[in-house]
Amino acid sequence: MTYDFAPLFRTAIGFDRLARLVDTLPQDAAGYPPYNIEKTGEDSYRVTLAVAGFSADDIELTVKDNALLVSGKVAEAPERKAEFLHRGIAARAFSRRFVLADHMVVEGAELTNGLLHIALRRVVPESAKPRRIAINTQTASQQLPQAA
Repeated sequence: MTYDFAPLFRTAIGFDRLARLVDTLPQDAAGYPPYNIEKTGEDSYRVTLAVAGFSADDIELTVKDNALLVSGKVAEAPERKAEFLHRGIAARAFSRRFVLADHMVVEGAELTNGLLHIALRRVVPESAKPRRIAINTQTASQQLPQAA
């Protein structure tokens, strides 16, 4: 028996149907940094990345071509004389790309306790929203020409 775990590892945000989810780039095997994607409302989402050891100045958010790119680079620290017996806290540069649906807008980002929270909202313009068209009717007496 074969299981398809692909939907569990999607990075698309704002698509309401699984059939519309698309991954354009494969993610690295390590999955660094780990992240969550939450739907917080009808048209709002939140992406949370665990970025312990990074400051707000070390992280860059860029939106381009319906993609959110989160990248981080730790500033070079002065050499320490300590010898690590175990180094489990990653301090390497990273880049994470999330595909955004049409009309997705990044509202803001906040770094708290080593977690980067990115707020997203779907803002559909009035011209793209469905609209109801009125149907005009005419009675049979209005359609017949008047006799002279």
